[in-house]
Amino acid sequence: MPKRILDVKNLKIDFHTYAGEVKAIRNVSFHLNEGETLAIVGESGSGKSVTTRSIIGLLARNAQIMGGEIDFHGKNLLDISEKEWQKIRGNEIAMIFQDPMTSLDPTMKIGQQIAEPLIKHKGASKKEAWAKALEMMKAVGIPNAEERINEYPHQFSGGMRQRIVIAIALICEPEILLADEPTTALDVTVQAEILDLMKSLQKRVKTSIIFITHDLGVVAGMADRVAVMYAGEFMEYGTVDEIFYNPQHPYTWGLINSMPTLESNTLESIPGTPPDLLDPPKGDPFAPRNKYAMKIDVQRKPPFFKVSDTHYAATWLLAPGAPKVEPPLEIQRRWKKFKLMQEQDKVEQN
Repeated sequence: MPKRILDVKNLKIDFHTYAGEVKAIRNVSFHLNEGETLAIVGESGSGKSVTTRSIIGLLARNAQIMGGEIDFHGKNLLDISEKEWQKIRGNEIAMIFQDPMTSLDPTMKIGQQIAEPLIKHKGASKKEAWAKALEMMKAVGIPNAEERINEYPHQFSGGMRQRIVIAIALICEPEILLADEPTTALDVTVQAEILDLMKSLQKRVKTSIIFITHDLGVVAGMADRVAVMYAGEFMEYGTVDEIFYNPQHPYTWGLINSMPTLESNTLESIPGTPPDLLDPPKGDPFAPRNKYAMKIDVQRKPPFFKVSDTHYAATWLLAPGAPKVEPPLEIQRRWKKFKLMQEQDKVEQN
C-alpha cells in the first residue's frame, strides 16, 4: 500500500469580488502518494492553480478558505501561521510557477537565487550553498555553469530560465513539488527536455509531484494518476491508463477528443462555455455543454461512481438504469488499442 504524504479533504475556496462571491473551489478531495506524480488537468479557469496555491499557502488576498482540510504529516496546513508556512514553503513543499521570467528576481545573480533557499532553510554557509547551487545548475543541464552562475535572468533563454526555476524548487529536496504548467511557454523540443529533466530529478530527489496542465499530451508521459477538473470540482480521477484509454465522463471525452492525432485531420472542440461560479449550477456543472445530459443532470449533482478500485467518475451515465451511451469514436479507438496492447503483453509474458 503506497504511503500518503498529502490528503486534501472537502476543500472549498471563495473569492470576494465586486460582482459577488465566486465559488472557485467546491468540495475538492484528493491525495498524493509518496514518489508519485498526480496530474490535475482541465480547461483554463477550472480551479487547478487555485487548488495548488492553497497547498503552499499562496492564495490571493481576496481568497477565503470556506472549509476543508489539507493534511501534511498529520498537520492541517489551513490552520498554521505565516511563520510556520515560511519553514515549509520552499523547503518541504516547493513550487514551479508558470512564467519563469516573473518568478526570478532580475536584480539578483542566478547563483544567489538558487543558493538562497539552502541558506534560509538548511542553515548552510554562503560557500556551501554556492557550491550546491553550482552542482544543481549542472544537474538541470545548464552548460558552462561555472561562468553562468554569475549571470542574471535576462541573459538566459526561456528554456534555461525554466531549468533555473526547477533548480531553485529542488535545491532543498522537498517532499512535494507543485508544478503549475511549467512547460506552457516553451517550444515542443524544450518542453520534452524539461519533462525528462523533471522525471530524472524526481527519481534522484525522491519527491512527489502535483503537475498542473491543460495539455493532456504532456500528462501521458508524466503522470501516474490523473484528476480531471471542471468548474472548481473533480469530474473524474484514475490511473493515467484509465483516464486516457477508458474515460467515463463526457467532459473527459471532450478533452481527449480535442487532442490532435495522426489518424484525424480535424480538431474537435467542446461547445459552450464554463458556468458562472458566482451562481454555480446545482446539478452537474458540465450539463449545459453535454449532449448526453439527462434531466437529472440539471437537477442533482452526481456522486462519484466506482469504475474500478482506482477509477471514479461523477456522471449519471454510470448510475444503474441509465441509458447506454457509446463514447466518441476516438475514445473507442483508444480503448481497442489499449486492449490489444494488453493482450500482446500477456502473450509476450507467457
